[in-house]
Amino acid sequence: MRYALLVLCVLAGCAGSPPRPADEKPFDSAAGKPNFILIFTDDQGYQDLGCFGSPKIKTPNIDRMAQQGRKFTDFYVAESVCSPSRAALLTGCYPPRAGVTRVLYESDVIGLNPARVTIAEVLRQRGYATACIGKWHLGHKPVFLPTRQGFDSYFGVPYSNDMRVDRQAAVADDCHFRQGMTLEKMRHDKVTHHWVPLMRNEKIIEYPADQSTLTRRYTEEAIAFIEKNKDRPFFLYLPHTMPHIPLFASEQFTGHSAIGPYGDVLEEIDWSVGRILAKLKALGLDENTLVIYTSDNGPWKLRPDKNGHVRGGWADPLRGAKFGVYEGGYRVPCVMRWPGRIPAGTVCSEIAGTIDLLPTFAHLAGAPLPTERILDGRDIRPLILDEPGAKTPHGLYCYYKKEGLAAVRSGKWKLLLPRKWKNKDLPMALYDLSADIGESNDLAEQRPDVVKRLTEMAKQFDAELQANKGDYGKAN
Repeated sequence: MRYALLVLCVLAGCAGSPPRPADEKPFDSAAGKPNFILIFTDDQGYQDLGCFGSPKIKTPNIDRMAQQGRKFTDFYVAESVCSPSRAALLTGCYPPRAGVTRVLYESDVIGLNPARVTIAEVLRQRGYATACIGKWHLGHKPVFLPTRQGFDSYFGVPYSNDMRVDRQAAVADDCHFRQGMTLEKMRHDKVTHHWVPLMRNEKIIEYPADQSTLTRRYTEEAIAFIEKNKDRPFFLYLPHTMPHIPLFASEQFTGHSAIGPYGDVLEEIDWSVGRILAKLKALGLDENTLVIYTSDNGPWKLRPDKNGHVRGGWADPLRGAKFGVYEGGYRVPCVMRWPGRIPAGTVCSEIAGTIDLLPTFAHLAGAPLPTERILDGRDIRPLILDEPGAKTPHGLYCYYKKEGLAAVRSGKWKLLLPRKWKNKDLPMALYDLSADIGESNDLAEQRPDVVKRLTEMAKQFDAELQANKGDYGKAN
């Protein structure tokens, strides 16, 4: 069986994180199974929301989410690049265990192994309607698309918006070709960077996609899905294409922000959030829907373009950015809202992450957990609902980079393991994140006891994970 009530884990795999007790009852929602909406942006920095301190990007709707719900200050992704981060989110496993450890490209014939159980599959067995709207980036061949991974429908761009089209991809009979493109040209001409396909389910319906309309069209699709499924439980996964570069906003939002295109994009995404929350309110679904807003990794560290416009975001006060192992690459903004369930205006500073969403959603929906693979995520319902005395379930949180373990965090301590960066050998480093959130004061020499303890914990955990790694799925 693919599912059972318990996660099977060995001591090393748990690393201080207890499994769900055998006698624990599923969450009892008076209104029935809760709905889940997961809004996932691309390359958004930790500071790039008003409620996280942005001085110039205006996000009133997401800020209102925080006022009405809960802000998570120590929320993590499992890798600081796209595909591994998304695989971890959907499977509840660190990337090597999920089997996706690098960014996937349009030339690849690999993807998230269909044998991995996703959030959508867990919820669909409980009668949930499921939809993925936006950027997928876990394999674009048919066998890897959302429709083969537990989602009833898919609408979006299958990978990053700076990539190109797979000339062999399936095309709908009524596909809208733009920019002078034709099917013949798509099949045989040299492909162009930043010209990406827009898909519905498993076929291209527009090429090249009009990226300036994506956020608006994703929003329209999301609202239509909510309306269609208002009388049954649903899971909406909304991974936005941006603010990954190149940046595009609709005419309404172009020039809207004080900082240029990057701010325009985020302010349009904030508008999208407002539309979705308003629809939930209008349909009477507000108090039975958990809405989560977060990002797939930290921001690009980019210079302004030739016009002086900002292209990347800010991770302040964190150090680092996308691709790196410092907090700026892995720690992301997160806001959760569930009126009547999550106490308004609260803040959680306990360690939690995207790997925790699968077991948490399963628990809330009363669904059994998958057993085809050890889960690294844990049920963080007590943190979400601000239960008295709730603490992180992670005795050790791991920062994987490609196949290897690059850093670990336990409580306030973060240990960076010896690693390579741009062909340089970097030594071990220890930081007290409670006093040094910017990771500027290396305490490895002053606290050898902590270094030794975390090193042993890291070795133990990684040995178990390497013995139970996943693998990519391969298309025929």
